Amino acid sequence: MSAMLIDSHVNLHHEKFDADRAEVIARARAAGVGVMITICDRFENVERVLAIAQDDPRIYASIGAHPHYAKDHAWLTAERVVAIAKLHPAKVAGVGETGLDLHYRFSPLEDQERVFRAHIEAARALALPLIVHTREADERTGDILEEEHAKGAFALLMHCYTSGAELARRALALGGYISFSGIMTFKNADAVRAIAAETPLDRVILETDCPYLAPVPHRGRRCEPAMVGDVYRFFCAERGLSLEEGAKLIADNFHRLFRTIPRAA
Repeated sequence: MSAMLIDSHVNLHHEKFDADRAEVIARARAAGVGVMITICDRFENVERVLAIAQDDPRIYASIGAHPHYAKDHAWLTAERVVAIAKLHPAKVAGVGETGLDLHYRFSPLEDQERVFRAHIEAARALALPLIVHTREADERTGDILEEEHAKGAFALLMHCYTSGAELARRALALGGYISFSGIMTFKNADAVRAIAAETPLDRVILETDCPYLAPVPHRGRRCEPAMVGDVYRFFCAERGLSLEEGAKLIADNFHRLFRTIPRAA
């Protein structure tokens, strides 16, 4: 293949990779995965996340705090996020993941909203994509995105999309992109497949969200970046694309969104 695969959302700092992280990365390369973005879930892990990215020229990082941990980030302001990002301009490619999660409610909603807005302000200031997690919070997530976008545009990626058609429409209207994971391959994921079938091809990104959500045929196993190929194959079959066409399409979309990541020759 002339176009390498891209995994836009990996959690390589996760403890499930501690015993064999180098081997996991090597397997991804052998499977044709080029660029990966390893995601920060809380700011206490920023240095670990960045160290992984620094060790590999084709791994980049995000910085952010997952909504589960919003209550632990009382100190967080947009200015502090910007300051951290500017210490590593060659490696920090996105802000997040951030957003709202009303399924578990590990953090109070007011903390989640405050931290979400701080991330948005930072993404706008840095001109980097905002990586959004949302679960059972479609209406409020859409409201906040629209309110903040009215203050000034920012690039937007709805990560591991499992929400409804209306939030997808609202995000796309803001110029956002929608990322689909191995969930798309699950037997009971008809609603996700319907969104994936309707999303404009120039707004689609793919990911694993490893070590979670291993796609079919790997269900029940630890997910790895190498498995993103199964996500690509499923999506391409659903949309009538060859794997070569799909890989080029996703690469074009990815680099249009994550503009600071250089494209391989």
